[in-house]
Amino acid sequence: MMNKGLIVLCCVLLGACTANTSRYALTNDLAPTRIPTTKEMQNPIAYYTEKSRGGNKPYEVNGQAYDVIQDAKGFEETGIASWYGRKFHGHLTSNGEIYDMFTMTAAHKNLPLPIYVEVTNLDNNKTAIVRVNDRGPFHPERIIDLSYSAAYKLGMTDTGTANVKIKALATTPGGYLFIERSQDKAALQGSASVLALLYNVDSKIVESEGAFELIMGPIAEEEKLLELQAYLTLSGYSPKRL
Repeated sequence: MMNKGLIVLCCVLLGACTANTSRYALTNDLAPTRIPTTKEMQNPIAYYTEKSRGGNKPYEVNGQAYDVIQDAKGFEETGIASWYGRKFHGHLTSNGEIYDMFTMTAAHKNLPLPIYVEVTNLDNNKTAIVRVNDRGPFHPERIIDLSYSAAYKLGMTDTGTANVKIKALATTPGGYLFIERSQDKAALQGSASVLALLYNVDSKIVESEGAFELIMGPIAEEEKLLELQAYLTLSGYSPKRL
């Protein structure tokens, strides 16, 4: 005869195995408990990256087959945008990255991954740039699912959806290096001019949360980017790849 304690233990273990079969802890999606910061809503720099290994093959969801656009040059689309938040936060995106609702990202059913698109909220004319790294939304008539930061920037978190136009951005091959940050824009502009002349690489100033950042690029060749990063480090800078 089986020991009662053993029976109870088996029941507990069985319950633990069957209680939650979903990979998501939340059944329904929720907004975060805070609003995004200015930096978290800053438009990303649109630069060329190779297609990811994951998420770029034809696939099927709920019996519906989807193809992936191979060349998105000139792609534009108008329709309804939605957003996704806490339910998916921290989980893998379709191209193998980790979804962070406080980054400027999005999901699309057909665009190659990753790709940068400009999103315009046709209800209020607000715009944002997002990096598409996920698949969805699998809902009739919706064309793009935005991260919470992107949705907040576009002024659509309260309504949940918005009429939008999306446009794929042409990108230049290569990467960028962050050089330094300062409140003194004039000083950074001086440094930008010197570094651009010294290393023959484009340099520019971008505004971020009331301060300014000096970045260099795009740098097409990986070897050249790493070489410049090494030279700048030896010169006393702390360059970080964007």
